[in-house]
Amino acid sequence: MSQSISSPSPAMAQLHSLAPGACPRIAIVLGSGWGGATAHISGAQRIAYTDLPGFPQPGVGGHSGELWLGHIGPHEVAVMSGRQHAYETGAVDGMKLPLRTLRELGCEVLVQTNAAGSTDAAIRPGSLMLVADHLNLPQRSPLVGEAGAERFVGMANAYDAALRAGAHAVARERGTVLHEGVYAWFLGPQFETPAEIRMAQRLGAQAVGMSTVPETILARHAGMRVLAISLITNMAAGLSDEDLSHAHTLAQAGAASEAAGALLAAIIAGVELPASRGVPSATSL
Repeated sequence: MSQSISSPSPAMAQLHSLAPGACPRIAIVLGSGWGGATAHISGAQRIAYTDLPGFPQPGVGGHSGELWLGHIGPHEVAVMSGRQHAYETGAVDGMKLPLRTLRELGCEVLVQTNAAGSTDAAIRPGSLMLVADHLNLPQRSPLVGEAGAERFVGMANAYDAALRAGAHAVARERGTVLHEGVYAWFLGPQFETPAEIRMAQRLGAQAVGMSTVPETILARHAGMRVLAISLITNMAAGLSDEDLSHAHTLAQAGAASEAAGALLAAIIAGVELPASRGVPSATSL
């Protein structure tokens, strides 16, 4: 349902109470293996999701369930350490309230991170991949039930081209290889079969995972620009002899976490924002 800016949600009212001066312009969602990025937040204030009505409770290892408010480089940021996945409840709109709250707080850009499996032999475990586009394989949308013309969101530039160009420039300056490709969303929580991975390859995917796509749809509906980066933790099913598990994902992600977090912080610090703050419309919230 549409929500007027003049009637803040309980979560928004609580944020105003706990962090009255907060006015971030960049929101960040940290996926598995990206927790090290919080070391780059200066002046951080940490708020547990349990203190914010409607925010998801952590249900997956590697997701701490905290909102960090502070600065990365010149930018004031709101960092969600953990997300709700569709496989936890079956609902694909679990991140609707948090993202709309952060948009109402002032965030114009959403930077997403995730852990993913590679379907491309050239993108090995430990690599980083910018998401250029996605495949919504379950064909489920967090906008089902929304009213009004705004629900028909264009997704042609779902992952902002200018933000991607800036990320590539930062990676080049740091001498870091940053791949780019298509991310295929599988609902999970089970890992994909080798046949499903062959299908994803034929559809043009370079990486597969169980998140990100619903949040991108929600962010675009709210008028936010999106950048997404995958940390490749394994080759997808059938492409190696590894036994896939969540523990394996966390272990692989942990090994690359420090470098990934440092690059993410540099990319965020280098984001160019317009001089005037974008104001969310009542119809998009």
